[in-house]
Amino acid sequence: MPEPLEFHFDFSSPYGYLGAEKIEALAARHGRGVDWRPMLLGVAFKATGSQPLTSIPIKGDYTKHDLPRSARFHGIALNMPAKFPIATQAPARIVLWHRARNPGDVGTLVKMLYRAYFVAGRDIGDPDVAADVAATAGVDRDAARAVVGDPAWKDALRREVEAAIAKGVFGSPFVFVDGEPFWGIDRFDQIDRWLSKGGF
Repeated sequence: MPEPLEFHFDFSSPYGYLGAEKIEALAARHGRGVDWRPMLLGVAFKATGSQPLTSIPIKGDYTKHDLPRSARFHGIALNMPAKFPIATQAPARIVLWHRARNPGDVGTLVKMLYRAYFVAGRDIGDPDVAADVAATAGVDRDAARAVVGDPAWKDALRREVEAAIAKGVFGSPFVFVDGEPFWGIDRFDQIDRWLSKGGF
């Protein structure tokens, strides 16, 4: 069986949200699954000396224009939340924990959390909100809330982020196809062709 597409994302990334809505269909066209890998852009930004796109002069204005246009292009609902960006440790830890228990049922949780933030404007950086949203995806709410403050899952997320950066992940979404790296939803067409042709 072919390896799943390794999908690295941060819940504060609007392009990551768009990618999360598209990655499963892309993978399925090629008989692949998705390996959902939460990461923290703040740590990656420190490693690269970067910052959120929307806060960079000139580029930020373009990004604010491009995001709703890209959402319309892909047919995905997007309402930029009033509070942006947010810390995403809480939802990331919940996803890691859920992935360890139910590796085949992570996509629904990820998309529910993303939609809560980028459609409904809920602050999923708040552990209680993240746990509430997880419950709507069929996850035990109290167990999910407890995970957020659990030192074991704090350490698990730290290791996950360190491993991602060591592999070269610096943005969201970031996809590996059999070890080949692709950054951004604008590379999804390249991923599609790569999988169809066996590279190029």
